[in-house]
Amino acid sequence: MKSGGRSAKSAALRSAPSARMRRDPRAASAPSREHVILLHGIWMRGLTLAYLSRHLRHAGYSVETMDYASVFTGFAPAVEQLRARLRSLEAPAVHLVGHSLGGLVALEAIRGVRGLPRGRVVGLGSPLRGSAVARGLAAIPGGRWLMGHSVEPLLDGLDDWSGSRKVGVIAGKLPFGLGFALGTLSAPHDGTVAVAETQLPGIADHCTVSASHTGMLLSHEVADLVVEFLRHGRFESQPQ
Repeated sequence: MKSGGRSAKSAALRSAPSARMRRDPRAASAPSREHVILLHGIWMRGLTLAYLSRHLRHAGYSVETMDYASVFTGFAPAVEQLRARLRSLEAPAVHLVGHSLGGLVALEAIRGVRGLPRGRVVGLGSPLRGSAVARGLAAIPGGRWLMGHSVEPLLDGLDDWSGSRKVGVIAGKLPFGLGFALGTLSAPHDGTVAVAETQLPGIADHCTVSASHTGMLLSHEVADLVVEFLRHGRFESQPQ
């Protein structure tokens, strides 16, 4: 979790390319036996990732969803659970895709840890630099209790990324949701997380889509972008 001042420099933001401009991520199958672990956000369960899971399977990946008790046991046990699962896998590559808090869990699980399978990481609306909505919720009676043992990373965010794995983040800019009523969200935002809160120094790529925080989970465009980053380590195809 965040322990010092944040760098003023943040990952460059650019809008996601249109579907016509992007290479079709399903044009070729995923390399044999590459695996993806999906992680849900706070107050959610693995079922919310069902659409993304189907899309990734169709693209040729084997997929599993890691359910964890985001409030009652919280962040640190989820990180250890994911590390243990990664150590148990023998796939040539194991990618991590986390929605909201799940993206923070994914990054912390691999930070500074050797001997894990190679792979890439994608965060979907993950407040890697901390959440204004979480701070607003923490300021009202009972708010910290509602976030349980995941409150600290949501308040403080993570340290800048310096690991060898490529990390990409997809942020929403459709401001529909109740989250912005709990905190001052700078535009653009997805109704819960501001785009600026998803821009962590050190990540490989960042893009935005016209989707709300929860709407990202049912977005065909988001699912295509996830596959594109897992394949190529970027959200735009190489210029021809």
